[in-house]
Amino acid sequence: MTELDLETLIELISGDPAHPYTAVGSTIIRDVVIDSRALRPGALFVALPGENADGHDYVEDAFERGAIGALVDRKLDIDATLIDIRSDTDIPEEIDEDVELPVLLLVDDVLSALQDAARQWSRGWLRDGNGRRRIIGITGSVGKTTTKEAVAAVLSQRYQILKSEKSYNNEIGIPLTVLKLTSEHQRAVLEMSMYTTGEIALLCDIVPPQTGVVTLLAPVHLESAGSMEAIIDAKSELIEALPSAQDGGQAILNGDDELIMAHMPGRTLADIMTYGLSTGVDLFGADVQVYGLNGIRFVMYVDGRSYHVNYPLPGRHQVYTALAATAVGLVEGLDIEEIIRGLETQPSAVRLIPKTGLNGSTILDDTYNASPQSTIAALDLLASIERTHPIAVLGDMLELGELEEESHRAVGERAASAVKLLVTVGERARWIAEEAHNNGLDAVMQFDDADDAAAYLEALITAGDTVLVKGSRAVRMERVVEV
Repeated sequence: MTELDLETLIELISGDPAHPYTAVGSTIIRDVVIDSRALRPGALFVALPGENADGHDYVEDAFERGAIGALVDRKLDIDATLIDIRSDTDIPEEIDEDVELPVLLLVDDVLSALQDAARQWSRGWLRDGNGRRRIIGITGSVGKTTTKEAVAAVLSQRYQILKSEKSYNNEIGIPLTVLKLTSEHQRAVLEMSMYTTGEIALLCDIVPPQTGVVTLLAPVHLESAGSMEAIIDAKSELIEALPSAQDGGQAILNGDDELIMAHMPGRTLADIMTYGLSTGVDLFGADVQVYGLNGIRFVMYVDGRSYHVNYPLPGRHQVYTALAATAVGLVEGLDIEEIIRGLETQPSAVRLIPKTGLNGSTILDDTYNASPQSTIAALDLLASIERTHPIAVLGDMLELGELEEESHRAVGERAASAVKLLVTVGERARWIAEEAHNNGLDAVMQFDDADDAAAYLEALITAGDTVLVKGSRAVRMERVVEV
């Protein structure tokens, strides 16, 4: 099994296979991390500078925890071997053959060096696979993480896969993931996110995908992107980066999304497969039955034949997750039996997590983030749970730009018929409360911060209550769950 070693990393960053430090032996890099607290012995620590903390301040801690080296952009007064691979540094003709660990790899720019290493490593991995290895990129305004997990579950029925962990989906997380590729892996499944145009193009330059999935387009990150047109352009960068159909490029598109179908098919030379619940798509789902927290059941039509699928992820909207994963499975060569087995046995590694709350209540913890589409989908799920008293605790949804009032009111309208009690947190969420009340819901409470909402609920909820908690990360809705 070929794994990344320290000497190869020096070659990847320096671009010089004859660099003298590439001949010091083979020291396997067990992991690549940016948080010294999460470091395990044998890892490489990447000392990224940040707004609130500078990774260079934690290099010594990383070495104490067993790191074999650190990627740095300045010299440090630390007991370690300095290897200077900056672009303007004279390469020594000879070196001491016994280089002692740990090492400081001195580069021009830490992030650029990390990305350069990942760029070369991913291309080498693809090249060494002689066409038998592929990279699957997944983007969209909503549903990226669940789709990534579903695709990984399906492809793992046949292939050894590497998938992006957590939400390692940006210019830092993608390189960290890619450097974990080994010769054992046959497929890489990567989530790709953006705040503005050019970011997904950069990710595709670092790790070139052969298959691309676009789940949904919505006004998420509208403030940073500037317009829906910019969001469309940014998400299209994934399918624009795919190879042509003749070279194995595959674009998987949500055929029910009008924006996707209006703007994306003409932007790729890859073969296109569409999925959805409407007629005219290539992969068609129908007869969706919702069983609350026990998942869904639906019928899937493939090549004129129907297949019943019991999908464990809760919520009607998850049929799109299953269909997207099925489409990827089909274009990646799996049999339908393998695909269904992967879907039906998929671990529930999703953000909406049912857990036991105070006094025997059930908490649906979906506090990671919130968009109008995902919040309405969560309310749909809450409304589908039988024999319960549904309560929703909803916080501000951020980065919606000029659509923020309209979007919050749309959530309020759905909440009015989905819950018995609505609790809102934050200034923008008052639009949710107001619209829910306008649509006939009298039991509405409004709070300025999550702590006050938590105190109110602590004295109220009982066994039989199911409480959905959701909002943008900045609102700190997890404080409600922690009560």
